Amino acid sequence: MIDRQRLAEIRAARKKWESGPLKAALEATGEREMFSEIPKKRLYTPEDLADYDYLSKSGFPGEYPYTRGIHPTMYRSRLWGMAEYAGFGMPEDTNRRWKFLLAQGQTGVSLATDLPTQLGYDPDHPLAEPEIGVVGVSCPSLREVEILFQDIPLDRTTIRGSINHPHIVLWSMYMAVAEKQGVPTHQMGGNVHWDCLNEYVGRGAYIFPPEGAMRLALDFLEFGLKNIPKLSYQVNAYTIRESGGSLVHEGAYAMAAGITFLEEAQKRGISVDDFAPRLSFNHAIHMNLFEEVAKFRALRRLWARIVNDRLKAKKPASLRYRFGPGTGGSTFTAQEPENNIARATLESLAAILGGATYLHTASYDEAHAIPSEQSVRIALKTQLILGYESGVGEVVDPLGGSYYVESLTDDIEKRVEDYLEEIEKRGGIIKAIKSGWFQGEIALAAHRKQREIEEGKRAIIGVNRFAADEKPAFKIHRPEPEVAREMVARVKELRRSRDQGEVKEALSRLKSAAKGSENLVPFVMDAVKAYATIGEICDIFRGVFGEYKGVNF
Repeated sequence: MIDRQRLAEIRAARKKWESGPLKAALEATGEREMFSEIPKKRLYTPEDLADYDYLSKSGFPGEYPYTRGIHPTMYRSRLWGMAEYAGFGMPEDTNRRWKFLLAQGQTGVSLATDLPTQLGYDPDHPLAEPEIGVVGVSCPSLREVEILFQDIPLDRTTIRGSINHPHIVLWSMYMAVAEKQGVPTHQMGGNVHWDCLNEYVGRGAYIFPPEGAMRLALDFLEFGLKNIPKLSYQVNAYTIRESGGSLVHEGAYAMAAGITFLEEAQKRGISVDDFAPRLSFNHAIHMNLFEEVAKFRALRRLWARIVNDRLKAKKPASLRYRFGPGTGGSTFTAQEPENNIARATLESLAAILGGATYLHTASYDEAHAIPSEQSVRIALKTQLILGYESGVGEVVDPLGGSYYVESLTDDIEKRVEDYLEEIEKRGGIIKAIKSGWFQGEIALAAHRKQREIEEGKRAIIGVNRFAADEKPAFKIHRPEPEVAREMVARVKELRRSRDQGEVKEALSRLKSAAKGSENLVPFVMDAVKAYATIGEICDIFRGVFGEYKGVNF
């Protein structure tokens, strides 16, 4: 809080500046129009923080309200985790890519699966053929996961990424491989993409209605908290932003979904203090650096207050907002793709200044295809250069105390909190999704943003400003057509060679359990170990839970 006499002096000096140098400058040149998600003032001064209470609003890193970071020393002790999202073609291809990235300094593996796997279809399903191994690796059975992790020890390698609705199947495969390696589940670690709700709003890779999807998520949570204590569970707000939602939509979704999962877990008898320390958040980082930094500071503070005041958590660890963001793929352009290296650097910097726990940096060629080995190496080295050469981690929360950043943090926190209240007035995030209201909000925001780009108001260098008519001069990754043929052949051979009686019995037990209330993870594990496929297991769930058809809005 600033001394009132000093504040009056600053106010008088500002008015003198406005009537003098500023007025003359505006008469001479004027100002260009600004386009950003959060309206900004021309200048921020101590006046904007006149009533700012440092201890209640900022405090110290590692202490409530965690505005300045969740650990006292942040990156001075340990850098953020680095794992490039990787997966393509057949399991052998992805295994080689992972080994390459681990050798380059990556600290874990992050799996990208193809669309058939994400949607619970096997490669020989009629809908699968055009997409096999295209946007990720084809992974229909335990056999593929065994190849993925060949010579990669699961007691020393964290696993990130994966898929949402069938995550229970894929993680059962991971645990089965760990067992074959002699690694007990309590030594495994990583982060499961477990947020079944974001698919209805973001990417659209949903399978089951919300009730069935929540059953799978809560069953896996219940199992994981007891058996994989180092595993965290991710709320995925990234897809909200990447689908065209605003920074505020993204933040409010993260809050609303996080609250919903904690409250639903409580109904299972899982306490906030058992679950909240294992909850993490995935966010997108877009190009307005200061907005992104302020967003993360605001969400840390808001989450700490919600979990403390509303959910009555007792452990400090429950209040810490852990987030592992990714640079915004939608901000990368197919035109002049090398420009995306600069975009990736700025967005990565924003995540680090904002206090990210983990970070994925997109590769410059991702607007064209799956990243090449060269481009993914550059993306990873971008993080390493920021971590080891830039000095950005030498000070905790280096932008804290900025008149602008603190004011922007307050503004974003208020906007997110107000929008969260609107979601809750509509019955919470599940009802807001089932009604189609939230999807409609995202669509409107996406339309506004695209219109600004097309009208040239929102500048995209190389697209609507300063464009050069050049074709990419680098090698673009192309999916190999033989991948689809090989994966279809493999899954058919698997069905011929496995013990069909064992598979049939395991799937029958799974179906009975799904109709009841038992935890489904042990039954999925049995099916996976019998080499039942992801399509066969998801078909059991489709038969019991049904399929979600979406809503019109």
